[in-house]
Amino acid sequence: MDMGNATAGFILLGLFNNTRAHLVLFVLVLTVALNSIVGNALLLLLIHQDRRLHTPMYFLLSQLSLMDMMLVSTIVPQMAAHYLMGKKSISTAGCGFQIFIFLTLEGGECFLLAAMSYDRYVAICRPLRYSVLMSWQLCLRLSFGSWLLGAADGAMQAAATLSFQFCRGNEIDHFFCEAPVLLRLACGNTAAFEFVMYICCVLMLLVPLSLILTSYGLILATVLRMRSVEACKKAFATCSSHLAVVALFFGAAIFIYMRPTSSRSANHDKIVSAFYTIVTPMLNPLIYSLRNNEVKDSLRKHVAHCALLTRKDALVCLDLGGCAKRKGIQ
Repeated sequence: MDMGNATAGFILLGLFNNTRAHLVLFVLVLTVALNSIVGNALLLLLIHQDRRLHTPMYFLLSQLSLMDMMLVSTIVPQMAAHYLMGKKSISTAGCGFQIFIFLTLEGGECFLLAAMSYDRYVAICRPLRYSVLMSWQLCLRLSFGSWLLGAADGAMQAAATLSFQFCRGNEIDHFFCEAPVLLRLACGNTAAFEFVMYICCVLMLLVPLSLILTSYGLILATVLRMRSVEACKKAFATCSSHLAVVALFFGAAIFIYMRPTSSRSANHDKIVSAFYTIVTPMLNPLIYSLRNNEVKDSLRKHVAHCALLTRKDALVCLDLGGCAKRKGIQ
């Protein structure tokens, strides 16, 4: 059956079937996705509201939270709608748009994590020159460059993937459109494109990862020479949280995009993709908030402020109720 990609859509087989066990897993995934959106939105709000967090480090962290929120919002609502409504079709244009958005966010996050590691390197190894080496102008350029490089990679891979004719059916054994999975349906020779995609993965994954590891190697050497125990603890607390995020993100992405085609398994791909598109975005704000005293202090401050406002409102309501009751008696 020759199915042209210009007119035909695709069927996403999804992550779950209609068994009771999978219904429980579906509810769990929705809970994780909701926690991810709420956690990242809360971190964004804290960084925006607290002036103490108006620094390049936290600005880059806010961009990470924004990317994670967009990633979950791109994948999960459609997956939930397909599962609940039983309609698993997606148009070719919709599939291409999902590939573009997904790769824009994933590629952007690679370079953003590299920018964050450079920020930590300057803050710990060159603290006296921090305002010069990590100025707001450079911070904005690094952030914009991350989004731009991610968008360029997403546009190129989405256009190239959809340029193939798909003659091996229209069923995608996945819960969202992902370029390596879609290529399995292509009827032409995809070897050249797969090689180009592999080169892109080296540039988008291994180059930022090399910069991150170099930055943290220099940071580790500097921290070990510190005489202040308190300074060492603070440096390790900040850097360990960042390294945890790096390990989760790059480990899953390399597993999906840099394995040989012959060793791919649809079930393994779905599980790992679910991990780094749904679970990792939830873990990021938890890791940064639990390991960062400034974020925890800001959260306590805003929670106390909200509790105080709630108490004042309750007292005002009680006063108004008492006044009304006295007027009624009179």
